[in-house]
Amino acid sequence: MKKIIPVLLCLLVFSGYAQQQKNKLVNVFLGTSGDHGQMSPSATTPFNMMNLGPQTNPHQHTGYEYYAKKFEGFTHTRMEGVGCTGSGGNILIKPILYADVETELIRTTQQATPGYYHVNFKNGIDAQMTVAQNLGMHNYSFPNSNGGLYIDLSFALSNRFVSENHEIRRNLISGYVDTKTTCHAGMYRIYYSIKLPETAEIQQLDAHKLLVKSVGVNAVVQVGFSSVNAGYAKKRITSKTFNQLKKEASASWDKKLSHIDVKGEQDRVDLFYSLLYRSAQSPFLVSEEDGTFRATDGSVQNEDYKVYNGWAIWDNYREQLPLLSMVYSEVYKDITTSIANLYRFGKKNWATEHETSPTVRTEHAMVVLLDAYKKGYQVDFKAIKDSLLGEAKTLDFGAPDKALESSYDLWAMSELLNEMGDTNTGKDYLNKALDYKAYWDKDFKDLTKSDVDRMQARGLYQGTIWQYRWFVPWDINGLQGLAGGSAAFTNQLDQFFEEFNYNHANQPDLQVPGLYNATKQPYKSQKLFREILLDTVVQTYFNDNSKGIDPYVGRIYQNKPKAYIRTMDDDAGTMSSWFVLHSIGLSAANVGSPVYYLTAPIFEEVKLNTAPGKTFKISVKNYNKDHFYVKSATLNGKPINRNWLTHQEITSGGNLIIETSKLPNTSWGTTNQFITKVELN
Repeated sequence: MKKIIPVLLCLLVFSGYAQQQKNKLVNVFLGTSGDHGQMSPSATTPFNMMNLGPQTNPHQHTGYEYYAKKFEGFTHTRMEGVGCTGSGGNILIKPILYADVETELIRTTQQATPGYYHVNFKNGIDAQMTVAQNLGMHNYSFPNSNGGLYIDLSFALSNRFVSENHEIRRNLISGYVDTKTTCHAGMYRIYYSIKLPETAEIQQLDAHKLLVKSVGVNAVVQVGFSSVNAGYAKKRITSKTFNQLKKEASASWDKKLSHIDVKGEQDRVDLFYSLLYRSAQSPFLVSEEDGTFRATDGSVQNEDYKVYNGWAIWDNYREQLPLLSMVYSEVYKDITTSIANLYRFGKKNWATEHETSPTVRTEHAMVVLLDAYKKGYQVDFKAIKDSLLGEAKTLDFGAPDKALESSYDLWAMSELLNEMGDTNTGKDYLNKALDYKAYWDKDFKDLTKSDVDRMQARGLYQGTIWQYRWFVPWDINGLQGLAGGSAAFTNQLDQFFEEFNYNHANQPDLQVPGLYNATKQPYKSQKLFREILLDTVVQTYFNDNSKGIDPYVGRIYQNKPKAYIRTMDDDAGTMSSWFVLHSIGLSAANVGSPVYYLTAPIFEEVKLNTAPGKTFKISVKNYNKDHFYVKSATLNGKPINRNWLTHQEITSGGNLIIETSKLPNTSWGTTNQFITKVELN
């Protein structure tokens, strides 16, 4: 019996590790300092517009800075990790003493977990935050009975406030606030309802600012949101206690994070779930439980699906949306429909004047819709055909990068038209898409010009000629031909990385490390992926358009407040999702094609719960944490030499076994390759 007990204890410990709650592994402070991710520790739940958290001074794009000690209060909206000094920051609530709106809030301690934020201040005020769907709950404790609140209804990040309207009925404040969204493009309206303690005395300080007295030593404040009207916002107010809401918020995250189960070194596991957490924060669910929502043309609609808003498609179509399509199929079904209906209600590349939440950009939405359709998601293209064609006719070819990006959209448009049965028009659009070759010859072929490594040369947006020249994911075969053939293409890739031209601080060349998978040297992608995920890299480019100024040498992804390299925004989960996908050994080959390239996971085992009753298991044979070259692979017991899988193969469930080695297998993945190729019939 004595011999059995230690074995049982070991089994229990292992079992406990396997069943460990995923939300407890998340470090919500990752990326919350400076321009190293632009994230916040705010309380939120998956895909929730209610993002309740601290407003510090100084702060970064989310209104928060990890190392700042002075707090201005707490706000209720933000888009995590976006540029243009961020978006959101609505409805500031500040706990105060002695009715003094200048009460100084100096942090002493803070802690946070998914769905919960807690901070103590030097003056004895204690503040806790938690959330439910479109509901935020504040829980304040004051050192004496002289506690109160200061509410600024006009507060917003970067002075983007436009207007607000409110009414006060006893302890309830209701109304709406209009705010310019990211980069001051477009406007969103949020309807709200604020419930204060029964004893609260509300005093109007000016048109938009309120002083609340007599809230008691312990005060609970609830803030409900709606995209439709203040009545719906009021319905969000709950009779549940703070601890009940906190527990439910935590459980909601554990449920979402448990869609992927990884087994490996604890530091890698912790980093993985901290980044998966960031991948499931936007877009935002904005429709009410009865299906009512306000569309981007300002009209109130009712649908039988859940409506999402809060887009950063230009960034996250590359990584985050492919991840969501694989792991969160039920959510992605409604996301797909919501994107399609942008065309129905008047889509713009940037925000409209009738957004229902903070949002950024929607370029390449037609690529996303094509990708979703080919992965089995239903899209009613015929209902939005005219709007799709209208957008295709306005695509921008005014700069070299725009020419390549717009050609990608034209290719997607041609594919969509073919799916609609309009093959003649589809052929016309494919012809237009293939004109990319002329643009490429003009600006991207000659690498001897002095400006090829200069940021924003020739009117480029956020990159160099070197970085943008690879951006033809839908026709790699044609791109190789333009480069002089497969061998020349590979040599140019070698030069690109050897001269440190790759920039992981931004998105334009994110797909380039994977391009060796379309050559006879896929092992080089395997090595690059592992270096970017876990090892030392050299980064000479940053998004302040500099090169070679204070180059960075070290790891990119780190589980700490300064998590990323300088100027690297997470961009609504884009860069987090890059890590998540590549760390489990998968990467989108071409958004618009339901195919993922294979590489070695950084874990011993991965389980993807892609749909109810469907699990795709990835195991590493003879696992060694430092080995990343693929020696061999089997899918459902059958050897495969191809270095790619289809979306259906993954989401149908099955078993993939990858054997890794210290040295590259230079023949694996070199036959039956997935190389995108486009030709006119």
